[in-house]
Amino acid sequence: MIPELARQWILDQWGQEVVSEQPVSGGCINHGKRLRLANGKTCFLKQNDSAPADMFDAEYAGLLLLGAGDGPRVPEPFHFGDDFLLTEDLAPAKSRPDWEAELGRQLAQMHQRSAETFGLDRDNYIGSTPQINSQMEDGYEFFAVQRLSYQARLARDRQLLSRSEVEQIEALGQKLPDLIPQQRPALLHGDLWSGNAIADKEGNPALIDPATYYGWPEAELAMTMLFGGFGTDFYSAYQANSNLEAGWADRLPLYNLYHLLNHLNLFGPSYHSQTMAIVRRFS
Repeated sequence: MIPELARQWILDQWGQEVVSEQPVSGGCINHGKRLRLANGKTCFLKQNDSAPADMFDAEYAGLLLLGAGDGPRVPEPFHFGDDFLLTEDLAPAKSRPDWEAELGRQLAQMHQRSAETFGLDRDNYIGSTPQINSQMEDGYEFFAVQRLSYQARLARDRQLLSRSEVEQIEALGQKLPDLIPQQRPALLHGDLWSGNAIADKEGNPALIDPATYYGWPEAELAMTMLFGGFGTDFYSAYQANSNLEAGWADRLPLYNLYHLLNHLNLFGPSYHSQTMAIVRRFS
């Protein structure tokens, strides 16, 4: 069922009735629908009846931020409520031949957008887990506290990690300056696995479902490799348009500890061994 607030906004703003809705697969947290209006145009509706009250508000703000400068295209956000987000329908199509290279170039361009602090002026969500974005000048402290420690303690409270395992993760957080090079805060999509990169109607790169904040660019690259990754054209184009330091590929599992901890919290013990293997590797 389409939320009445969304239906009424469409009628008030565009003077159109919704004549059909088509489920769109792909989400494991929220449900997507393509809405067709009486004039034949479409828009995209993301729904979750049990979403935290500020989840879609936060995603709306993230899309506005990502769409305000150079970088891959994102869907224009139209309206949101406690249980929905209404956006432009990018209607994914076949990607153009140089899609991966163009995505790499555009992502490197997006990462040129910087800020004085790591984090963001508001918290948001990574999946359905709160993503704490308290602003800090020190990127090492930010990643150790807001990313690793927060997720590890959440997993401990859910009896997914032991107290000693949390201590190991937090000890690793203290070692980050020895393991990771200095990086300025860069605007990140925040949840950039391959399923969140699509081709729009013209076959151009586009990003969906952000968890936006200012963080380490290498952390974004790490997430792209966590579930399959992109082809060599993507990474070559990114590297040609950025200032990656030597050894960046070897560091990527360390950044992905954040996302693996989040998946441990979201989906349970099947992510435990992979998580702790990374902790042992870098400790």
